[in-house]
Amino acid sequence: MNIQQVHRNRANHYNGGVSRTVLFLSFIAAIAPALAQGPSAGPTFVDGQAQIVPEFAKPEEWIRERLWVETEFDSDRDGKKDRVHVDVTRQRQTETGSLRVPVIYESSPYFAGTAGGRSILWDVRHELGEEPPPRTSHPEIKFNPDRKAVSNSLVSTWVPRGFAVVHSDAPGTGLSGGSPTVGGDPERLAPKAVIDWLNGRAKGYTTYEGTEEIKATWCTGKVGMIGTSYNGTLPIAAATTGVQGLEAIVPVAPNTSYYHYYRSNGLVRHPGGWLGEDIDSLYDFIHSADPVRRPRNDALYRDGEFAKGRDRRTGDYNAFWAERDLLPYAGKIKCAVLMAHAFNDWNVVPEHSVRISQAIKGKVPLVQYFHQGGHGGDPPFEMVNKWFTRFLYGVQNGIETGPKAYIVREKDPGTPRGPQPTPTPYADYPNPDAAPVILAPSAGGREIGGLATKPAGKQVQEELVDDVTFDAASLAKAAESPNRLIYATSELTAPVHISGTAQVTIRLSSNTPAANLSVYLVLLPWFEGPIGTSNLITRGWADPQNARSLTAGGSYHSMEKGTPLEPGKFVTMTFDLQPDDQFIPAGKRIALMVLSSDRDFTIWPKPGTKLTIDLGETRLRLPVVGGEKAFAQALGRG
Repeated sequence: MNIQQVHRNRANHYNGGVSRTVLFLSFIAAIAPALAQGPSAGPTFVDGQAQIVPEFAKPEEWIRERLWVETEFDSDRDGKKDRVHVDVTRQRQTETGSLRVPVIYESSPYFAGTAGGRSILWDVRHELGEEPPPRTSHPEIKFNPDRKAVSNSLVSTWVPRGFAVVHSDAPGTGLSGGSPTVGGDPERLAPKAVIDWLNGRAKGYTTYEGTEEIKATWCTGKVGMIGTSYNGTLPIAAATTGVQGLEAIVPVAPNTSYYHYYRSNGLVRHPGGWLGEDIDSLYDFIHSADPVRRPRNDALYRDGEFAKGRDRRTGDYNAFWAERDLLPYAGKIKCAVLMAHAFNDWNVVPEHSVRISQAIKGKVPLVQYFHQGGHGGDPPFEMVNKWFTRFLYGVQNGIETGPKAYIVREKDPGTPRGPQPTPTPYADYPNPDAAPVILAPSAGGREIGGLATKPAGKQVQEELVDDVTFDAASLAKAAESPNRLIYATSELTAPVHISGTAQVTIRLSSNTPAANLSVYLVLLPWFEGPIGTSNLITRGWADPQNARSLTAGGSYHSMEKGTPLEPGKFVTMTFDLQPDDQFIPAGKRIALMVLSSDRDFTIWPKPGTKLTIDLGETRLRLPVVGGEKAFAQALGRG
């Protein structure tokens, strides 16, 4: 080897060493942040629940991004597929490390703001069967094109526990495209698109009209949805598409049929607290999209499809309402469902949840949670945590193998840990030990007639005169009234547990072609105070014009049109009251109250319509735990 070769070998060795040193130092620089924070952070579970991980609980380190997900529909019919506005909040470790996480997702038409005031409501002061006075006020919702995020709800709860949180504006609201359809197919397909994006099956873009894509490579593909009221409707709506990746939902007070929200057994009936609201009112309440697109949407839906289909004149079911019912799609639900509702929710009445639960029972993991309050009310956090931990992380905590129903009992004071009361577990809802007890009224309803398991010997007819001046509470506590009929059991000597759906069969005639019919189950003596378990058991409404299709109770969806009543001609109808689960205390009397117009829920015709009730063909079917034997014992006859 000559001297030149020796020098070349030394030079190559030296240069290679420098290269290796540079590479090593670069590697150390790249991994230094990870070395500084120690072992890679991951989710932690105790007692079957996801725990707060300190490394995940630093808001200043969270990654926040927003995007627009392309859907498969064109609700505003502008020739382009709608895109919905989405935001994501996730742990820094999903970007800097190998951490992949499931998602808690909430969608809403409310995030961008709503219309205030009650000018959006219909005037209810008109005769039945007449076209109502037009609704002319359409307040505009202020538009904010500079919103940087959809919402911050859920973030502080779930991101520290190892879940990403995703939100989306519903179509036609906020920075989403398209139009509100209030129960139409786009409300099912919009959250589906977001779930598809989280699973790599749909495209997301960094701007509304742009082409730069953004992907959810940080997501495991498992998604859970939660929300209350409209926000609780959308998890069920998404689930009815059968979308892959939606593993669990927690719908709280969901609206599962807009007919059941704005109508009842053929009758125009408004949600509690919102007398005069209808589907077009709700459209105005949520239509917060770009003002440039609003006139087109208004013409298509509020002043077009809705005006043609809602039919405030008759209240009959039709194809318009059928499209906005989730029950026919319930067979496609594949995810685990933790259903939550209140028995005294008179906004979204409890049948909305019960009808879906009955349809999916035995087909998917299902637990029902009920309480005795009003609209809203989440299940206890521990229950929700276990639900999402079980189905999004696969932790075997047994939440789906335990009791199938949890019910907050009357006057539960709550727990030392906070305001949430402790629910009582049951094998199922309705209570499997409940059986029907048939009760018949007897004469004396203007004061207080009888209500017993054995009909009175002489059957009579009794009359009431409609007068919407009086509300139901005033009529229930009145010692005598010509405007309602009330029939009560004898005083209970022991509590009675009611669980399930009460049903009434009534034979009546009217002296007018149309009449409201309202039926209450109340406790006597009437307790002065707000409507609740101290004075109300349940209630329901129906249109006597639809008597031919009201023969068996159940979820009303008859396309048969109502027919005017012939004065003096009797019709018989059977329909359900709202589901309930309640202990009626000793010392109370269970009373069936029949009235016509309901001041808090129905149209307000002028007073004077006369209803005649045939007591011999009128019955109450009451679901009692323990059946007839338990009921007899509670009356001191066992």
